[in-house]
Amino acid sequence: MGRYRILIKASARKEIETIDRKGDRQRIVRRIRSLAANPRPPGCEKLSGQQRYRVRQGMYRIVYSVEDENLVVYVVKVGHRKDVYR
Repeated sequence: MGRYRILIKASARKEIETIDRKGDRQRIVRRIRSLAANPRPPGCEKLSGQQRYRVRQGMYRIVYSVEDENLVVYVVKVGHRKDVYR
């Protein structure tokens, strides 16, 4: 299996930039990059009623979709766990 390309929606990019702590931002970016090697890592969950997945990174959640035929991971939303699903 090849490496997946990572595409980040513009609004998700802004959400990452608004995270206050630099360490949290860096960990989130590393986690997103790791999805290129394994888009469905241990601990990821498929969201009910959608073709999207989520992974945890500390207090934050990364919501993304996977296109296996095109080898693309599309990051849709990044946010704090209390309001990422709204």
